[in-house]
Amino acid sequence: MSTAKDLQSLGDREIVELAKAGKEAAYRELLRRYERPVFSLVYRMVRDRTLAEDLAQETFVKVLNALESYRPEYKFSSWIFKIANNAAIDQLRRRELDTLSLDGSPDARTADEVEATALQAADHGESPLEELESRETGSAIERAIGRLRPEYRTCILLRHVEGRSYEEIAEVMDLPLGTVKTYIHRARLELREYLADLRT
Repeated sequence: MSTAKDLQSLGDREIVELAKAGKEAAYRELLRRYERPVFSLVYRMVRDRTLAEDLAQETFVKVLNALESYRPEYKFSSWIFKIANNAAIDQLRRRELDTLSLDGSPDARTADEVEATALQAADHGESPLEELESRETGSAIERAIGRLRPEYRTCILLRHVEGRSYEEIAEVMDLPLGTVKTYIHRARLELREYLADLRT
């Protein structure tokens, strides 16, 4: 199996094995599969397109250099998101960035970049007024998530934006399952407090 089409039909673990064996096409397939999700996760954490691109690239360099250490009993997506998340959190701690995009990066150059960096809060069947209200609500949610400490923010993004299970989040963050559940519970309480004005 050497064509890109053939590789697309394989699972992550099989692609990783081919990449470990030095197959250049397998490296490219991993990049194709994860370039956008990794960029999206990192961008939602650091809220700077150029920085997110750098961190995503750094993530892939780390992934390719550490591929031999990947253990196939874990989901590859969890492993790569863990590396990306660690890079983003390290950056947040250094720079103390605290914003998140609802509508995508203000300097996104393509529709794909906007979509990859946007949180979806609106139902596309809404009237213009309902959509405006959703956007205002979304902006308030965006600001509230931006106020969370990085670990809570990661948990909320992985759970509610990426749709990851508690177990996957624990893997990504290298935390006990109970800690992840506690972080998500506390993050939700903080968000509820930050968003109390919306319910009045």
